[in-house]
Amino acid sequence: MNATDLTRIVTKLRDKKLTLAFAESVTGGLLISEFVKAKGASDVLLGSIVTYAEEVKQKVLGVKKQTLKLYTAESQQVTNEMVLGLFKLLKAEMCVAVTGLSGQGASETSEKPIGTVFFSIYCKNKVEEFRQEFSKENGDIRKQAADFIFQKIETTVDRHFERE
Repeated sequence: MNATDLTRIVTKLRDKKLTLAFAESVTGGLLISEFVKAKGASDVLLGSIVTYAEEVKQKVLGVKKQTLKLYTAESQQVTNEMVLGLFKLLKAEMCVAVTGLSGQGASETSEKPIGTVFFSIYCKNKVEEFRQEFSKENGDIRKQAADFIFQKIETTVDRHFERE
């Protein structure tokens, strides 16, 4: 997304008095790096925690070792625990967590190929789960994931807060 699109999201968040925080794994800080390009980002953005290693997911966000063992670090279950841990830490009205596979050597399978990204949005005491597959042929998987997540943040705000 470009800065104008991101500024539109910031405006929506600010108008609804919502704060935003990220827990990033596969995106490695790209979400916050892109989001701060928006005018007024500091009005809504609390921060981002990059938890690339499993130990950091456990220590910082409270992801259970058993969840990592059962489902792998690149799973919806881990992303859900990441987003809940993020909310517990930062108390943002909207929390977003992301993990996935951008290259070989992780937990890729035929059912979960490289390019599979899981993310969760915590908003209004509910967690919404998303799984999306991105292709290297369409460019950088991380960038595609970030743009997709920003679109979902905007549609989540529109869906939950436009009627208020």
